Amino acid sequence: MLKHRGFPSRLPGTDLQFTIRRANPQGVTPLVRRERYADRRRTDRAADRAFLAALIEHFGDRPFPRGNLDAGRLSWLFGREVLPHDDPFDPADYDALLILDLGAARQAFPELFEGEDSA
Repeated sequence: MLKHRGFPSRLPGTDLQFTIRRANPQGVTPLVRRERYADRRRTDRAADRAFLAALIEHFGDRPFPRGNLDAGRLSWLFGREVLPHDDPFDPADYDALLILDLGAARQAFPELFEGEDSA
């Protein structure tokens, strides 16, 4: 399992993790698309925003392996801002390649893109 060096491990001041320390010996937790309902807690929404900001900073528009990124946190963005890059895609593979849909990210989290030139 690839460890993404320099990637934040959690949302500061919370127990909401962004990365895992070691591979799960019982098997890889698969990525699934989780619905983000409007009544989610403010902290959960802040974690989504901070995690996506870290993904954008570290990977931009380049494909990246899932590696040690937390499956639960990825699942809140999976199928919208984070898409499978491989075809076929194995949602239970630490080596599976993902890619950011920056258009979807800009639409869902416009505050992350404030101050950019739109020209």
